[in-house]
Amino acid sequence: MAKVLLFGRLADVAGWRERELVLPPSLTSLRDRLAGEDPALGAALSGPGVQAAVDQVLTRGDAALAGVSEVAFLPPMSGG
Repeated sequence: MAKVLLFGRLADVAGWRERELVLPPSLTSLRDRLAGEDPALGAALSGPGVQAAVDQVLTRGDAALAGVSEVAFLPPMSGG
């Protein structure tokens, strides 16, 4: 089992911030799984600027999730 974390508006859309899940083999398949469970969350996760961190390292594109203990999805950041 691994932690899946949602931050900002992603957590608001999903109605949860943290879940323990058995992870699928890849980040893309995790996004697909979450989208299948909650289409609104799926739309939010596929939005522009949403990033993923695997074990606290930002990733680009797909990533293998074997042996991972945490996946976090982060909404677009804005500065001020």
